[in-house]
Amino acid sequence: MSGWHEGDGYRGQEYVSEYRSEQQPGPQQPTQFHATYQPTHYPESDREPGHETHTDEWYTATRYAEQDLWYPDIPPNEAPEARAVRRAAYAEAVDATRFNLPAFGTAFLDPSSLQQLIPPRRGQVQGPGLRPGDATEVGAPATAGPQETAKVSVSRASRIMAMGTIVSRFTGIVRTSLIVAALGTGALSDSFNVGNNLPNMIYAIVAGGAVNAIFVPQLVRAMKDDKDGGQAFIDRLLTLTIVFLGALTALAVMAAPLLIDLYAGGYIGAQREATINFARYCLPQIIFYGLSVMLGQILNAKDSFGPMMWTPVLANVVQIATLGAYLWIVNGVANMPQTITGGEQLLLGLGTTLGIVLQAVTLIPYLRGAGVTYRPRFDWRGTGLGKSMTLAKWTLLTVGVSTVVNWAVTFMATSMGSRPNNSNAGVGYSAYSNAITLWILPQSVITVSIVTALLPRMSRFAHTGDKRAVGDAISYSLRATGVAIVPCAFAFLAFAQQIVSILLGHGNMTPQQSHNLGYMLMAFSLGLIPYSAQFVMLRGFYAYEDTRTPFFISLWIGVANAALAWLSYALLGNTQWAVAGMCVAYSVSYLVGLVVTAGKLNGLVGAFDGRRVLRVHVKLCVAAGIATAVGGPLGIYVTDMRGAGTIGAMAGLASGGAVFLVIFLLIARAMHVQELNSLLGTVKARLGR
Repeated sequence: MSGWHEGDGYRGQEYVSEYRSEQQPGPQQPTQFHATYQPTHYPESDREPGHETHTDEWYTATRYAEQDLWYPDIPPNEAPEARAVRRAAYAEAVDATRFNLPAFGTAFLDPSSLQQLIPPRRGQVQGPGLRPGDATEVGAPATAGPQETAKVSVSRASRIMAMGTIVSRFTGIVRTSLIVAALGTGALSDSFNVGNNLPNMIYAIVAGGAVNAIFVPQLVRAMKDDKDGGQAFIDRLLTLTIVFLGALTALAVMAAPLLIDLYAGGYIGAQREATINFARYCLPQIIFYGLSVMLGQILNAKDSFGPMMWTPVLANVVQIATLGAYLWIVNGVANMPQTITGGEQLLLGLGTTLGIVLQAVTLIPYLRGAGVTYRPRFDWRGTGLGKSMTLAKWTLLTVGVSTVVNWAVTFMATSMGSRPNNSNAGVGYSAYSNAITLWILPQSVITVSIVTALLPRMSRFAHTGDKRAVGDAISYSLRATGVAIVPCAFAFLAFAQQIVSILLGHGNMTPQQSHNLGYMLMAFSLGLIPYSAQFVMLRGFYAYEDTRTPFFISLWIGVANAALAWLSYALLGNTQWAVAGMCVAYSVSYLVGLVVTAGKLNGLVGAFDGRRVLRVHVKLCVAAGIATAVGGPLGIYVTDMRGAGTIGAMAGLASGGAVFLVIFLLIARAMHVQELNSLLGTVKARLGR
């Protein structure tokens, strides 16, 4: 039963009697409270495929081990019919996100099997855009059509998204490892990463927010409403993308020196020249980033999800091959900005860009297969994009806030890395970038997959005015993700040095650079908890298509991050710890954002089991903290005994990690964290035990 305890005065006597009866071990019979409730039996035509209708007997039988996990608060005056609907909806949401990952084998990498993994489009359109003369808000429930018969469960969709993310992240880590092996995390690596990340930054500033907030909703609605199936709109949109981003790319390439001075003002001499060269080779990625997103969204609207999911893997593979070629050419020599040749710069820059080009170009055959053709059209007036731009202003402002903060942190980090005593210490921009890449992995695979699966249902509840159901979904998401995110955060704190050494401590990365990167990962570590929780809560506003509140929340986070990062830069600028302090600033800023977001969300949907969520997270933190206090020192001891290097780090992580995991599980189970029991039950079922 949801988070009620003895002494709470707002429950009736029947509820109290049921609560007390549930505290006794052994089978229980339905009480008088249950007798007044009869579950609604949904007709076959009203149920989604794969969703089982649960009876009252099912709830009674499973109550003792799992009811606290899935069962939401019951208002004392709730009608039996409403209670039935709530039970069904919440059980469906839990079933959809039950860490239900399939057993992985090599077959899932076979391209011929990918089409079977592509889920058809489900649910309503998300976004603020409107078509001219259409009074229907985007996000309103879509009318069932022929495609509705091809629905699949959200649980399966979540598994598919997790699979694509896992493969993409895995190849991304391999690519990152090779970059570090080839360039280290010193001055040359800083030059390459600034030049390579610059097109992504510019694309996000100019077009990234507009694509998601304006063009995608318009595209989906045009394909649904227009007589030609949206073909004319697709032609206009692609023409606009090519013309605008092509001009932007050409301008950026010509202005590369100015852009480098803006983002890395401390670079001088050979380092500045190398960075400018890398930027010129990489800035053409801007147009291909835009085309890749546009073409992928068109395919998504055509119910073809696989290509956009897997083309980033192709880009990673091409870049891995490029880095392998560079390592073969230099034959173990550790280059510096002063020693790297023009040909080597060309190989790294254009090879990286080639991966992004293929990421976009390989989508074209899939578009033809989906029946999409292209003819340039320049009649952009009267398409409603201007009105959508006005409606999406808050989304664009949010992107603007992130851009300013990103610029500030990049400028300070590059400044620290360019100082003479830090040039080869690995305390600049590359170390910061690599640390955040490792730190974000659990969030990318776990939180994003679960929340993406639940967002359509949250949107549906929001449109029907059921605030409590939205709060229930948020509460469950916070607890379900917390069970995995909290131990991951503490594991980063305990074993950051070993993780960095195993994944990145190869090639031209020096022991000093590895240690400094490990300290940055430790500085980030615990910030993963508020970062993940704030991400989940923010989906509640998007379910209501509220983009104004997230802007002000991002403003709070951005101001806190920039201010604390500057404070670290000012106080620790004469040491090697300034960028590590910026990592702490990033984590603290999301703690501030979490508090602000929770208050705003409570005003939007009411209570979302905040005390219960906090109680679960406190228990998880206590268990993980004790595990860290024991497993962390053991890992360091074993690593030191085995000696520095990959073997010692693996031995330390294996021994300390095993102790960490055992202690965490024992303490969390002793503290009755029901969400953990559900996760373990699912794992045992998958293992056939």
